[in-house]
Amino acid sequence: MFERTALAAGPRVISARLPGARSVSIAAYVLAGSRLETPEEAGAAHFMEHITFKGTERFPSTRAISEAIEGVGGSFNAATDRESTVYWVRVPRREATRAMDVLGELIVRPNLDEKEIDGERTVIVEEIRSYLDDPAEYAQTLFQQAMFGSGPLGREICGDEDGIRALPSDTIRGFWRTMYRPANTVIAVAGDVDHREAVELAIGAFGTGNGAVPGFAAAPELPAGERALLRARRDSTQAQLIVGVPALRRDHPDAWILAVLNGVLGDGMSSRLFLSVREEQGLAYDVSSGLVDYADAGSLEVSAGVDPERLPAALDAVLVELARLRDEPVSAEELAKTKAYLSGGLELRMDETRHLASWIGGQEALHDRVLDLDEALAAVAEVDSGEVQRLARELFRDEGLRLAVVAPARHLRGLERRLRLPA
Repeated sequence: MFERTALAAGPRVISARLPGARSVSIAAYVLAGSRLETPEEAGAAHFMEHITFKGTERFPSTRAISEAIEGVGGSFNAATDRESTVYWVRVPRREATRAMDVLGELIVRPNLDEKEIDGERTVIVEEIRSYLDDPAEYAQTLFQQAMFGSGPLGREICGDEDGIRALPSDTIRGFWRTMYRPANTVIAVAGDVDHREAVELAIGAFGTGNGAVPGFAAAPELPAGERALLRARRDSTQAQLIVGVPALRRDHPDAWILAVLNGVLGDGMSSRLFLSVREEQGLAYDVSSGLVDYADAGSLEVSAGVDPERLPAALDAVLVELARLRDEPVSAEELAKTKAYLSGGLELRMDETRHLASWIGGQEALHDRVLDLDEALAAVAEVDSGEVQRLARELFRDEGLRLAVVAPARHLRGLERRLRLPA
């Protein structure tokens, strides 16, 4: 499914060929997320994601960068996480060289102009404000603090408004010089491209360059924050609820069991949460569960948007479903359905070059090893009902529960007292 080459003092290149594909997708993972920031650098990783698009040596403006990709029908973007920042481009196959060149410019040769940096502060501040104004986003921020504490894993990736306004330009440039090294980058290519061509394109666009990239502090013992973070939003007509528990680190031996458990619980419209909380009880328009995983820590969280009047009932209903997984084995029929859902989703995503580049690139950058599709399907198939219940018993404990809610003040009373699993 893939080939990989680690270039001396250069990026690691991994590629998966899809014969006949008309598009090629390239994802460049810089191993520089917000977790690697010092407290004085808070927000620098996300700031870098923004400021690279303001101009590079070959593409001196945002417009020039955009036209280089969109001018041939392509699309591109970037995203900052806590352990990496990813830049991706998808273009017609014939434009593979252009795509790689643009990525190399953004990562290795940004201008980092003083005027552009100062101008981008306002843009990022508006982004931060938009998250705070969005109850769902705000609840997510609160939950990360409740679960991971006040350190880098619980801190908002964007930073805060005062910190961004005061972040020195030299600190941003210093973060780039230290972190944005070719040798600290993984290049993933998916499409009808030979691996040798992918390597040559990466060499030409990124070159070489090494350096001492600092590591990050170990995750705190979880849960690390307050048991419940409840925030009043006077004008909110819908309450946002997130409840969760510590889960597994990224490459834990039980990671695929956790994926199946999450599938049973709240991934998709056939999951227990959707069928029970929404369809049977009518307590939420949107309810689902999801996983967060880092090198040495993780969490499972359930999110729901509910009528504020029905917050207590919705919280109780979610906790009932956690207890069911703890107390009752998943039936053979439900387990088979969930495994088919997960496996089918994996197979369908692998037909699209962007998802395939994300799959191989994310694993090469962040995981202990890269699984091909057949290995992943086999791992899902091997999960049995006893393993799911055993893991649920390990994870779903009262002392691990954390809660975040954004709702009108009068609806927040008494919620923390309800934060316990049914006996």
